[in-house]
Amino acid sequence: MSPFRPDVLITGFVLAIPVLALGLRGDLTADQVVTRVLWCLAAGWAAVAVLRMATRPPPRAGKPTAPAPAAPTAAAADAGPEEPAPAG
Repeated sequence: MSPFRPDVLITGFVLAIPVLALGLRGDLTADQVVTRVLWCLAAGWAAVAVLRMATRPPPRAGKPTAPAPAAPTAAAADAGPEEPAPAG
């Protein structure tokens, strides 16, 4: 999974909002902001990867096969065609 997918970038920038706010307020230097924003992007990538893995359906073991038709038994073959039940 690419770290530059749109969902990863959006999640990373949402996680980086507090870091950017602290940088604008003056609590963090520009070097600290850049370093922490990169960590936020990495955390966004990890969060999206975990969510995608958790929501993926389980793999199928194989294609489901239709049950084989029942073979006629010897007694059914000797009986001949079935007669309709009398109405009444």
